[in-house]
Amino acid sequence: MEILIKPIVTEKMTAQGEKLNRFGFVVDRRAKKIEIKKAIESMYNVKVAAVNTMNYQGKQKSRFTKAGAIEGRTASFKKAIVTLVEGEKIDFYSNI
Repeated sequence: MEILIKPIVTEKMTAQGEKLNRFGFVVDRRAKKIEIKKAIESMYNVKVAAVNTMNYQGKQKSRFTKAGAIEGRTASFKKAIVTLVEGEKIDFYSNI
């Protein structure tokens, strides 16, 4: 099971990263907080102070096309907000 799926790089998460030393990740839905902490510490070589998680349900979406209305759902996912120890940093843009 791969725990970390992708980092969340939005304006809000970038601001939290700079001010509060918090970083967001989309994680596997079955992952526990301790597993997330270990995965981030080993992948980025940082010390994690706290992990907060939240489950998002997929939203109902519909759009109108030439063929008629198409209805569907967006994917459900689990999000983890990781607070790092003072002085630690994660740089997502270093290996581009």
